[in-house]
Order: sequence, then C-alpha cells, then structure tokens
Amino acid sequence: MSFFSRFARPRAAPPTSRAVPDGSLIYAIGDIHGRDDLFAALLDEIDADRSRRPHEQCILVLLGDLVDRGPDSDKVIDRAIGLRDRFDRMHHLIGNHEECMLAALTGEVRALRYFIRIGGDATVRSYLRDDALYEATSFEELADIFPRRVPQSHVDFLGCGEDLVEYGDYVFVHAGVRPGVALDRQKTSDLRWIREDFLGSESEHGRMVVHGHTISEDVERRANRIGIDTGAYATGKLTAIGLSKSDHWFVQVQHEAA
Repeated sequence: MSFFSRFARPRAAPPTSRAVPDGSLIYAIGDIHGRDDLFAALLDEIDADRSRRPHEQCILVLLGDLVDRGPDSDKVIDRAIGLRDRFDRMHHLIGNHEECMLAALTGEVRALRYFIRIGGDATVRSYLRDDALYEATSFEELADIFPRRVPQSHVDFLGCGEDLVEYGDYVFVHAGVRPGVALDRQKTSDLRWIREDFLGSESEHGRMVVHGHTISEDVERRANRIGIDTGAYATGKLTAIGLSKSDHWFVQVQHEAA
C-alpha cells in the first residue's frame, strides 16, 4: 500500500459566476502546519494537474500557517522558499502562527511562551533537532537559542509574507475578512485571526473568499467563501483549490496508515 492516498482525478466543483483572469491557472494550498511530507506530495499532484490544463501563467498561493504542530516546520519553509522558481508567481500569506513565530524570534520570553503554547513547540524542536536539549532548556534559554537556530533566509521569507491577495473575483486570505468592511480597509488582525464573525456571516464580501485557519472535515463551500483547511497535522489530509476562468476544483493528498 502506498504511503499516500492521492485523489488522482481532481474533484471538479460546479462552475460559478466567479472567475480568475484569462490565461491564469491558480492553486491555493491550505494550512500545512509542519507536514512537509504532505506538502511535497501535494506539489507533485499539482504539477501533474497543471500539465493537463492550458495556461499562460501558473500562480501558487500558500494560505499561511506553514509552521507549528507538525514535525517539520523548518523543512516546509525550505521547500516554500524553493517554489519561487517553480511557479510563474508565488504568494505566501502570513497566518496567525507565522505572526507568533516572528514575535518569538525577537528573543522575548513572553512571546516564546505564547508561541509554544499554540503549537510552536514543534517548530522549535524542528530547528533544534535535539529533543533532549529542548526538554532540558528553560524558556529564558530557549528565547536566546531559538532565534540563532533559524536561518536568516527563513526569517526574511516569513517577514515578507502578504495578508491579502486578489485575482479576478477571488480574494485569498489566511483566516477570513471582517463582514461589512471593504477589502482595502481590513485590519491585519482580522485577516490573520478572525473566526466566528466571518464563518457565521452570509454577507457578500465583494469577492469569493478562499481561506484556511479553521479546520473542517473536508472542503467547506459557501456562497461567499471556500475554506480549505482540512487539518493536515491532525487528519493527514492536505488540500489545494485550483482555479481557471470560471472553473474550480480540488486536489488533495492524504496520509495512509502504514
């Protein structure tokens, strides 16, 4: 039995009146959370899918929360950095977990404590690669050691992430948008952290919102939003949405028990 269950035939969704610019083939990947194995496998599936679809430019959007909870946050960031040469254009959004990681990298003990509390312990371990050292080290010592273990290229990559990306009738964000607020007036805190006020809203947001942040068992489609965080670190399922003209479909990989 293969290590991954691949949905080799991407699941098409009903066409909508929403569209992306002609000639653009866009893929957006939901929360990876340190699962580099799933990330690599999904990119292979995306490569296979894009080879079958006519396009002038292929664009990748990472919806944020690359880090934490899963075992290989360092490898995920390495892989993400390398994607700049694999796609015509690549965007990576800053999720709430990247925000907290960047705060922890300042060396502030309080920021590190909070980062670890929300799953950053897995990220710190991935850079230390020494569980015994992690277990034996105080928060004060970790606040000094952790920033020195993270390559500057990783810090620079995280720091230049975006909060909102628009293509045609779609807008890509990490968490969601504040209902009733114009897209160009959204607060950074909402784009990275909002939950119930956005999820429970039936308001039209000016664009179809593609987001992660909130886990659902499978893709969550609503009239005003599409959620693609399928809980990779917990469920073993990582999801991408593909967009071309007025069509959209989903590409997934899922870990199988050995």
